[in-house]
Amino acid sequence: MSDELASLVEQARGGDLDALEQLILAVQHRIYGLALRMLAVPEDAQDATQEILVKLVTGLASFRGESSFTTWAYRVAGNHLLNMRRRNTSRPERSFSQLEADLGTGLRYEPPDPRASIDDELLTEEIRLGCTLGILQCLDAEQRLAYILGEVIQVSGEEGGVILAITPAAFRQRLARARQRLRDFMARTCGLLDPANPCRCHKQVAPSIAAGRLNPAQLRFANHPRQPAVAADPDSAKAVMIGEAQAVLDRHEVMRLHEVGKIFRSHPSYAAPDSFASAIRQLIQSGQFRLLEQ
Repeated sequence: MSDELASLVEQARGGDLDALEQLILAVQHRIYGLALRMLAVPEDAQDATQEILVKLVTGLASFRGESSFTTWAYRVAGNHLLNMRRRNTSRPERSFSQLEADLGTGLRYEPPDPRASIDDELLTEEIRLGCTLGILQCLDAEQRLAYILGEVIQVSGEEGGVILAITPAAFRQRLARARQRLRDFMARTCGLLDPANPCRCHKQVAPSIAAGRLNPAQLRFANHPRQPAVAADPDSAKAVMIGEAQAVLDRHEVMRLHEVGKIFRSHPSYAAPDSFASAIRQLIQSGQFRLLEQ
């Protein structure tokens, strides 16, 4: 845990409401980014994030400092998101075969006017972000969470095990299965991974508009508020991948898995809505909750 967060935790547990507010604000964007990738619908992710932040406020007394505060927050968030999926049986499961069929339908789409074309970078970006989030939804919830944590957020096997309450070895195995399933699907369908594949994001723009899946006037991802980009070490993810890859994989396969991961890590750092800050402040100042040592 960073010294700053550790200090805020101690102050908050001692009854300092300002410290509690700063603590929650410090993790809200990370929690929202996790929720958005898990749910792929901004409105659902916003609702889930608010519920998770309430749990962090009300559950701070249960935090014993055995892991970092961020790891504990991810654990609370992961449990909440998995339980949401188990409770929401009305939301249909998405499969790789269904998605592959939808993409194929898009490639066969013939516009009413063959002279018409749509070549808009923002719409193409919307398709790229929305489609890759959709690909994640084809993993079962447990594998999806492991993949987001291990490949996108890049927690270690030990930290991933703590978050999911499983052993580090079990976390790595779950992550490896998710990596392989995504690699198998994208290797045969996605032009972002393999230029030999026919599917291209710009080719899906017109059919998505025609099908009502894309509204050019209301882009959900390309125009989504985001945090300032933080420069990352370009070799760090590769080093993690190589270090944790199964011994049976050859270097070429490890690099292909790494290229898949780069596609999902290329998403922006999605920012939680500005309204969250005022909502958190009102919640903390409402006097509804008692901290551990008050």
